[in-house]
Formats: sequence, C-alpha cells, structure tokens
Amino acid sequence: MNYKIAVIPGDGIGPEVIGEALKVLDAVGEKYGHTFEYTKVLAGGCAIDEKGECLPQETVDVCRSSDAVLLGAVGGWKWDTLPGDKRPERALLGLRKELGLFANLRPALLFEELAEACPLKPEIVEGGLDIVVVRELTGGIYFGEKGTVDTDLGPAAYDVEQYAEEEVRRIAKVAFDMAMKRNKKLTSVDKANVLESSRLWRRIVAEVAEDYPEVEVNNFYVDNAAMQLVRNPKQFDVIVTSNIFGDILSDEASMITGSIGMLPSASLANGNFGMYEPVHGSAPDIAGQDIANPMATILSAAMMLRYTFGLGDEADCIENAVKKVLADGYRTADIAKDGEAVTGTAEIGRLIKEAI
Repeated sequence: MNYKIAVIPGDGIGPEVIGEALKVLDAVGEKYGHTFEYTKVLAGGCAIDEKGECLPQETVDVCRSSDAVLLGAVGGWKWDTLPGDKRPERALLGLRKELGLFANLRPALLFEELAEACPLKPEIVEGGLDIVVVRELTGGIYFGEKGTVDTDLGPAAYDVEQYAEEEVRRIAKVAFDMAMKRNKKLTSVDKANVLESSRLWRRIVAEVAEDYPEVEVNNFYVDNAAMQLVRNPKQFDVIVTSNIFGDILSDEASMITGSIGMLPSASLANGNFGMYEPVHGSAPDIAGQDIANPMATILSAAMMLRYTFGLGDEADCIENAVKKVLADGYRTADIAKDGEAVTGTAEIGRLIKEAI
C-alpha cells in the first residue's frame, strides 16, 4: 500500500526528531511492503521567517490532500515578541480548525524500564500506568469569543467558554469507543458546580452513556481530577474532557510518567484522518545538539499507523522496537539517571530502526 503523509518538521528540535521518525517508518514500510510518500511543508516559526505567516495556505492544502499529517514541534524564543495572533503556536490552532481535528488522544504510558523516572512514590504506580486523555480540541475557551472592554476597575480582557451539544456528543463518542476497546471505564471531567458549559457537558455525556451500557462512567470536577492524578492515578483509564481542562490534565498525566519526551499524541477528524505529534515542545535550547529524545515522535508515527492507516501489526512493531531499545539500557539525556550513559538522537533512531 502507498500512503501520503504531510510532514511538518517545524522549529527547534522538530526537524531532528521528525528525521528519525521517517527513518523508522521507512524501515516498517520495507518490512511490511508499504510505501510512505512524504511531502514536507512549513508551519510555525520557520514559516514566519520564510513565508511571513505561521500557517501558509499551501501547507493547509497539502495536509488536506494527504492521508495523515506528522508534525514535529513549533515555536521558540525567537518569535516570543510577536503579537498573540502572529505567534508560531497559532499554526496549531489553525491546523486543528482547517483540518477538523476535534479529538486529541494523549496516552500517558509509564514504561516499565523507566519506572524510576516517575516522580510519584513507587507503591502508587506499582504495576505501571496506562491512561488515555481524550481532549476536545476545536471548541471551548480557546476558540470562543475574545476581546477587551473598559470596566470600573480599568481595562479588562475576556475569553468565552462555549460548547454546542454536538461538539460534546462527538468527543464523548470517541472517548466511549476508546473505553470499549480498553477496560470499559470512563471518567468525564468538568466543572459543573460552577460553569454552565460544564453542566451541558455533563448532560450530553450522560446521554451518550446510554448507548454504552457496558462502560462504567464517573464524573469528576477538574480540581479533584488534578489531585487524584497524583494521589491515585491507577484509578483512571480513559479521561474525556474539554479543551482547556484537557490541555492541563494531559500535561499532568504525561509528567507523572517521567518524561514528556516519551509521549505521543493524535488529533483526529471524522473518519480516519489525523495529525500526529509528540507532546513535547520545540526545545530551542537543545536544538542541533543531537541530544533530543526522538521516541515520542517515533511513537506518534506508530499511532498514525494504528489509527489512520489501520496497520496494527506495524504499530506494534514500532512500539516493541522502542521497548527493546529501552530494555537494552539506551537512554537519551532527558530519561537518563545520574551517571548513566547518554545516547544521542540519531543513534537512538538508528537503534530503533535496527530493532524493527
């Protein structure tokens, strides 16, 4: 089979980690008889420098005509002084909107080989962690009405949190479907004791739950969910929540696994189309030094094979290769213990490729 992939290397360490992921994909293609056709396009700071805007129309068009998108990272200190609507990170919001990417899947998996990197007590995470945060991605406060107004206390700014019933319903269905494939347990996170939008959220989730009688559903307020993630994370399996709450909780969930350099993500539209990217940022301070961890990007490529292309065996092959490299004791700087040997970006990529 031939698959067309739009590749956005982006800024900072993005090109480095993307380069290793493409090598691994090529190895998978050779092993299983697939061809991956890559078209590299610009987004983020590099697009601002070259095209004068963070998300050129050409990039959107190429992404739309591809089967999936693989993205590295965008942003960096170089562009920090730009106005908010001109910053590189706006490219991500633009891609989500233009490509209809409404469901963000953020797995937080604690690899057995990296258990010591977890900041929680060993008895709390004994046996490992495997949580998936399903975050609504195109609604809520990030996309709501924004503005400034004069008040009795001086100039003020506002951002509106708004959700339509269908926005909640479609993300809830994604989460319930995910729960059915896992342990049939779902936690919905909101702030229904305060926010009207959260009361709508909880009502719609309850309606969708009627179609999934096998799934155990719990409702948590977001403050309690944040506390419980560090107190007893193993009680969670699939978490579904709004854009802003998901942004915060998914970062918290990823951090308790020890390193965000290990964690992939998927942003899905209706159907099989998706954009895949590592959870970590562009890390401009270590760019070009061959010390970035490419494993999150490589695992994002595995998610692409699984969720968009339906290639489960191929995805398993990549994930098992990553586990083998970890089991063999290889570590990048972000996951190495004091005194432990450190392996560079390109070498880690080569080792994973050889393990395919």
